[in-house]
Amino acid sequence: MVGGAIAQQSAFDRLPVDEFDVVPPSARVTGALGALEIQDGSCQSRQVMDVSLRRRIVDVAAQEWRFFGHTVLDYARDQSFDWRARGSRRRWSLLTPTDTARVAPTIAGYWTVTPEGSWIIENQNQQWNRSGAETRWRTPWSAAFVSWVMCESGLGEPAQFRRAVAHHRYIDQAIRARDGTASSSAFTAYDIGETTISPGDLLCSGRRPAYRSVAERRRQVGEGARTHCDVVVALDTGRSRILAIGGNVRATVGLKLLPATSDGSVGLRPTAGTRSPFAHLRLRAEPIAADALDRSPTMRGFTCGEWPVPPQLATADLVPSQTQRC
Repeated sequence: MVGGAIAQQSAFDRLPVDEFDVVPPSARVTGALGALEIQDGSCQSRQVMDVSLRRRIVDVAAQEWRFFGHTVLDYARDQSFDWRARGSRRRWSLLTPTDTARVAPTIAGYWTVTPEGSWIIENQNQQWNRSGAETRWRTPWSAAFVSWVMCESGLGEPAQFRRAVAHHRYIDQAIRARDGTASSSAFTAYDIGETTISPGDLLCSGRRPAYRSVAERRRQVGEGARTHCDVVVALDTGRSRILAIGGNVRATVGLKLLPATSDGSVGLRPTAGTRSPFAHLRLRAEPIAADALDRSPTMRGFTCGEWPVPPQLATADLVPSQTQRC
């Protein structure tokens, strides 16, 4: 199913560090577009898998969603629409050329925490020098986004989370954890519906090959594959949907509304479909509240009237309850 897209590409600054302590990804690089260089590729490590780690993963992902303009892609609705579309044509990217240049250093910052980041940034420098600052990233950066979220959240050691250019590398790590050969891995791989999903977990889909189960990927562990993973940030039982944030979602950091169904004792799971996830990477930490996104510093700003609610959030029924504490 192709989801409807609701987006507002206004520039939103990140929260002040004294409100939410995150190093902006763009601070990891130096120089102008066409001459970017890595300044910092380090990560801090946490030794304990606890509730605060889940909380931070959600909060870090939510702030990046804010920075990119609160893009919402609604896969839970029957209709398919894009407010930027003209006539019957749809824009591939939800970013304007100006926005593309604005967020480029941030995406470069995501790359800095991956082993491949240096040559990818240099390759992109060449692209900018040939075609201009509004040229989008040549290398898909969704795995770099997830890698940076985990790095900034405290999973600094490769044994905890294998940061990489491709999702399948940390998916394989989680499969090895399930099989007992990666005991330090922060995530463990399960089939969809096998265990309860909680905010801070990852949902992963296969595109080529189109995996349907962890077992299918297990037979190809170590081989290349086109996969994608999103960070679960909330479960909305009342509207039968799972909310997940991913990178490079139509060239932005976007919030997906995934249709879901209640599955007995394990609660919500994504509804089976053409592009549904095949793997649930569960974080080895106690679960947190299902409305984790509403409790994030980003969303509390709307609840407490610090800034106006973007129209796409109201349209998608994403406005936090006023009963949340300010």
